[in-house]
Amino acid sequence: MQSIIPIEQIERRIYLIRGHKVMLDIDLAALYGVTTKRLNEQVKRNRGRFPEDFMFQLTPDEAEHLRSQIATSNKGRGGRRYSPYVFTEYGAVMLSSVLNSPVAVETSVKIARAFVRLREMISTHKDFAQKLQELERKTQGHDVHIRNIFRAIRQLVAGPKKSTPRIGFKP
Repeated sequence: MQSIIPIEQIERRIYLIRGHKVMLDIDLAALYGVTTKRLNEQVKRNRGRFPEDFMFQLTPDEAEHLRSQIATSNKGRGGRRYSPYVFTEYGAVMLSSVLNSPVAVETSVKIARAFVRLREMISTHKDFAQKLQELERKTQGHDVHIRNIFRAIRQLVAGPKKSTPRIGFKP
C-alpha cells in the first residue's frame, strides 16, 4: 500500500507537553480521516483503553499557550469550547483499535514510526551534545596555553634583553 501521509508531516504534529511527546486530538482525527468529535466519542466509549499515560486533557492555560503557538481559532470565533485531548505514542496507536478501519491501522503504523524516528533523533542529539561537552572540557585551558606559547615565541624573536649602561655620574 502506498504511503498517503508522509512521516515528516506527522512529525511536525508532535508536541512536547508536560514532558511527554504528544499529538493533539484534532491532528489525529485528521490523520485517521474522522472528525474530532467522533474520535473523542470513541475514546469516551472506550475510556478503559486510555489511561493517563496514553492521553490527558490540556488545562485551559496549556490550551491557550498552544493556541498562540499553532495559530488555531479563538474561542469567541468558532473555536473549541473544551480544552483538547492529547495522546502519547501509546494512545495514538490505541486509537487505531478503537476506530477500527483500514486507514486507522495504516495511520497508526506511520504514527508509531514517526515517534520512533523522533526518539532516535533525540538520542543522536544527546550523543552529539555529550561529545561537544567533552570537547569543551578538553579545550577549556587551551587559551591560556596558547597565550603562553605566543609570549615565549615573542621573547625568542626579540632575543635577549641587552643591558644598556646608565648615563651619568657614578660615585
